[in-house]
Amino acid sequence: MIYELRRYTLHPGRRDTLITLFEREFVEPQEAAGMRVAGTFRDPGAPDTFTWLRSFPDMETRRTALESFYDGPVWRAHRDAANATMIDSDDVLLLRPAAGPPLPSWDRPPVGAAEPPAALYVATICHVEDGFAEFFARQVAPALAEAGAPPVGRLESEHAENTFPRLPVRTGETVFVWFTRFARPEDEREVDLSLLEARLTAPPVRLRLRPTARSSMR
Repeated sequence: MIYELRRYTLHPGRRDTLITLFEREFVEPQEAAGMRVAGTFRDPGAPDTFTWLRSFPDMETRRTALESFYDGPVWRAHRDAANATMIDSDDVLLLRPAAGPPLPSWDRPPVGAAEPPAALYVATICHVEDGFAEFFARQVAPALAEAGAPPVGRLESEHAENTFPRLPVRTGETVFVWFTRFARPEDEREVDLSLLEARLTAPPVRLRLRPTARSSMR
C-alpha cells in the first residue's frame, strides 16, 4: 500500500471553498480511478491549509490511477476552480505502512453531508534514520498508549521513484508519521517526546487535524 500525505497552502479564506468542491466533485471519481481518499482535514491552527490522505495498492497502480483522474473529464471540468484556491500543492510525502495497526476508517457520509465529526487527529511527522520503526514499536508506542495517546496508524517514507511526476513529492527525506485519535478535542493528551530526541534528525512536526464532513477517518 502506498500513501500520499498532502498538505496544501491556500489563498486566505479559500479553504471551505476547496473542501466543498472536493467533497462534492472529487472523492468518488478518484476512487473510481483506482485510489482511495483515506482522510480529509482542516487544521484549526492553520486556517489557510488543507490536509488530506489518499492511498493506492502499489506504485504502478498509483501511476495509472492518477493518469486516469487527472486526464479525465472531472478534473478537466473543475481544475480551474480548485487551482484558484491554492498557493502551493507540492508539500506531499510519499509513504507506506509501517508495522502496527492500520489507519482507522469509517463509512463515508454521502455527498451533501455538512456536519463534521467531533474527533481530533494529531499527526506527528518525524525525520528519522533507518531502524526507527522498530524502535517506535518497541519503546514509543507502549509509552504513548500508557499516556492515553495510542497510535492509530503508522507510516514511513516510500523512496520509490515518483511514477506521476506531474505531481511532485518531497524527496531526500526519511520520515516516520504516526496518527493519534481523540474522540473530542478536549480529550487531547500532550505527550512527552523526549524519548525520541536522540533518534531524530530534525524537530518533530505535529499537525492537529479535524476531519471534514465526508472524511473516512472520523
